[in-house]
Amino acid sequence: MITLIHTDPQWCHSLGLTNGEVTCRSPRGGGVYSSHLGTRCEMSCDRGYRLIGRSSIQCLSTRRWSATAFCRKMRCRVLPLIHHGRYACTHGFEVDSRCDFTCNSGYRIESEHSRTCQRGGSWSGVQPECVDTEPPKIKCPPSRLKVAEPGKLTVRVSWDPPVATDTADKFLQVILVGQEPDTEFSEGVTVIRYKVYDQARNRAACKFLIRVEVRTCPPLAPPLHGYLTCSSDRNIYGSSCDYKCDGGYELMGVSSRVCQFSRNWEGDPAQCVSMKIKYDVKTASALLDQFYGKRNLLILSAPNITDADYQLQNIMIQKADCGLDLRHVTLIELLGSGEQEIGRIKESHLSSEVIEGLRQVFRISRTYFSMLLLDNRGVDRERFITPLASDQLFSYIDSFLLDEEERERLELHKDFCDEPDEYL
Repeated sequence: MITLIHTDPQWCHSLGLTNGEVTCRSPRGGGVYSSHLGTRCEMSCDRGYRLIGRSSIQCLSTRRWSATAFCRKMRCRVLPLIHHGRYACTHGFEVDSRCDFTCNSGYRIESEHSRTCQRGGSWSGVQPECVDTEPPKIKCPPSRLKVAEPGKLTVRVSWDPPVATDTADKFLQVILVGQEPDTEFSEGVTVIRYKVYDQARNRAACKFLIRVEVRTCPPLAPPLHGYLTCSSDRNIYGSSCDYKCDGGYELMGVSSRVCQFSRNWEGDPAQCVSMKIKYDVKTASALLDQFYGKRNLLILSAPNITDADYQLQNIMIQKADCGLDLRHVTLIELLGSGEQEIGRIKESHLSSEVIEGLRQVFRISRTYFSMLLLDNRGVDRERFITPLASDQLFSYIDSFLLDEEERERLELHKDFCDEPDEYL
C-alpha cells in the first residue's frame, strides 16, 4: 500500500510502495520537491509482483494524490497431477518457481521435464506425460523331453499357458506362436513361442522347446530260409517282428520279438530248420498234425497210375512243383486199391492205416480221379474231379488259401520259379 507521511502541510504526503518503486518528477525539479504540488510519480512493482491501481499519479491542490496503488504478489495456477508420476516445485506456484516432473518406475517423461512460473502468471512449456516404457513380463513353461508311447510316432503334449504381468495394464492378451497344447507332436524339436503387447505396444516374448523322441531298436536280420514281418518299418519301441519260414522249413524258437524301451529286442532270434516229417506214423491224424498251421495239402487220388486223368495231372504237377512249394503246398498221392494201393509224399510211402484214415476222414473215393485241397488248418477248401491246369490251381490257392502278407511275399518271389506250362 502507498504510505502517506505528513511532514509538510504544503505538499502531498510522501509516497512509499511496498515491493515496488516510485519515480517522481516535480515542476521545481530535484528530489526535495517529490511531494510538491503538481509532482507526477510513476509506480512500478518488483519482479514477481503485479501493480494494482494507477501506474501514474499526481499531487493535487487538495494535498492528495490523484490515485492509489499497491503491489500484489503474482502466482501461477496450480499444476494438475500427472498420471504415474509427480512433481516438486522450488517456491510453490510463485513467479520464477520451477517445478520438476518425475515418473514412476517403468515410465518416462514425454515432453519437457520441468515448467517455470513466468512473470505473467503462466507456466512455461506444456504439461508433460508419463508414458509406459517397460515391457510386460512373461515366463514360459520349462522345455521338456517326451518319449513316444509303444507303437506310436507322436506324443500328446500339454502345458499351462503362461500368464503375463505389466506395470500399467491389468488385462493382457497372450498370443501363442506355434502348435497348440494338448495336441500330437511329431518326432524332433518343436519351438513354442508366446508374445504379449501392452497398450503402449511394448512387447515381451518367451519360448520353450518340446523334444519328442521315438525310441527304435536296431534292424533284425531275417532267419536263413525265412523272413520277418514287422508292425513298423522303423522298428520303433513297442513294435513287433514275427518270424516266418519258407516252404519246407519250420520255426525253432520264439515266433515274435518286441522292441523294448531299452532299444533292445526281447528274447533271442529264431531259426528256420527243415521240416522233419515222420512218414512211418500209423494214423492219419498223426500225419496231419505235423502239417497243421504250417503247410497246405493237395491230396491227389486215382484208381491206378495208368489212369489218363492222373497221368495228365501228374505232368502238370511236376512242372508246378516249385510254384506249389512257394505256396506252402505239400502233395499227397493216393493211388490204386486193394493190395496194390500206395500212398506217398514224394518218395516216402505211407502206411495202409494212414491211407485208409485219409480216405475215411475226407471221403475220398478209389474209383475215380479226384483232387482235394486242404488249408493249413486241415479244412477242406475245394475238390476237383478233372485235371486242373497249373495256372488255374495257383490262382485258386492264391485267392482262397493265402493271406495278404503271403500274397505280397509270393509277388516278390514270382520270378523264382519258371512260369508253368498250361495243360488241359
